[in-house]
Amino acid sequence: MPIENTPAGELELIVPNLHRRYSGVTATNRMVAPKLASMFRAAWLGSHRPDGIDAMGLGDLLRLWRRARPVIWHARRNDEMIAGLMLRALGWPLKLLFTSAAQRHHTWLTRWLIRNMDAVIATSPLSASYLKREATVVMHGVDTDRYTPPADRAAAFAESGLPGRYAIGCFGRVRAQKGSDVFVEAMCRLLPRYPDFTAVIVGAVVPEQLAFAGELKRKIEAAGLQSRIIITGELPIEDVVRWYQRLTIYAFTSRNEGFGLTLIEAMSAGAALVAARAGAAEFVVEDGVTGVLTPPGDADALAAALEPLMRDPAAAAAAMGARARQRVVDKFSLDAEAGAIAGVYRTLI
Repeated sequence: MPIENTPAGELELIVPNLHRRYSGVTATNRMVAPKLASMFRAAWLGSHRPDGIDAMGLGDLLRLWRRARPVIWHARRNDEMIAGLMLRALGWPLKLLFTSAAQRHHTWLTRWLIRNMDAVIATSPLSASYLKREATVVMHGVDTDRYTPPADRAAAFAESGLPGRYAIGCFGRVRAQKGSDVFVEAMCRLLPRYPDFTAVIVGAVVPEQLAFAGELKRKIEAAGLQSRIIITGELPIEDVVRWYQRLTIYAFTSRNEGFGLTLIEAMSAGAALVAARAGAAEFVVEDGVTGVLTPPGDADALAAALEPLMRDPAAAAAAMGARARQRVVDKFSLDAEAGAIAGVYRTLI
C-alpha cells in the first residue's frame, strides 16, 4: 500500500522502527514522530506506527532508489543504522542520522556504525560523552497536553478501586535494570506505616523475567501486602496515562538507563518524584525542588527519600508535583524536542 499523503518522490524523512517488541526507544520515537511529520514530509517504516505520520512499505522504499534528492533516515538502534548503510551502499539517497541514549562505552560495531553516520544526536550530555565524535544534544520531551495533571487526583485514584487514598508508582518493564526489586523492598518497609498508600508497578513482564517477577510476588506475599502492591502488567498507552494521573508520588528506580522517559511523563502529570541518579535524572531533576535524587539500587535511600512525601501527601508531595510539572513545561516539552531535531534535519537536506 503506498504512502497515503506524500508521494515517495517528495519524501524528506523516513522514521524506521525495526524492533517488533515495544520498548522505551519505541515510546520516545512514537511520541516525537507525529510532531516531526507536521514539519517534514515523513513516513514511518516498521511496527508500532503512531497516528499522525504515514506508513510506508517496501514498495515505497523501492521507489526511492537512485532518487536525486536525499531523504533522511533517522535510526535509533544498531539494526536501523546497519539497514541505512546497506541501503545507501545499494543506491538509496539516504542521509543517515542516529540518536544515541546509551550511557556506556559502545562496542566496536556500534562505534563503527556511529562513525559512518552523517550526523548524531545524543539525548543527554552524558550520552554525548561516550560517542567519540561530534553530536548535538537534544533532550527528550513529553506531550504536556496529554500527560497533564487530573482535574481531581483523589477521584482519579478512587476510580481504580484500589485500597487507600493515594498511589505511589514505578513504571517500566519489571526487571532488575529498572529497579523493580528496589521499589518493592522500599514499599515492604513503608506501606505498613502508611495505610493510605497503595503501590503500583505498571509495566510488562516479559518471558525471560518471569522468575524475577515471581520472586517479587513472593516477597510481596510474605509481607502480606498483595492487595497494596499491584503489578498491572503491560497496559495500553491511554491506560498508562491515566495511571500517571492517579499517582501522588512517582519512584524512578532504574539502576541504569538511556534517558528515562517515565521521569518526565510522571513530572508532567504532576506527581512528586524520587529518582535514582540514572539516565538523564541529574539533568532533569532539580534536587530538593522538583524531585529528590538518590543513589541507584539503594532501597534504604529510596525509602528515606519517599517517607517525608508519604507523611505529608496533601502539602509536600502536591507542592513538589506542581513544581515538577512546571519544570517539564518550561524545559522538556515535546515541541522543544521536535524543534531541536528539526534543526539537525535542516543541516542534512
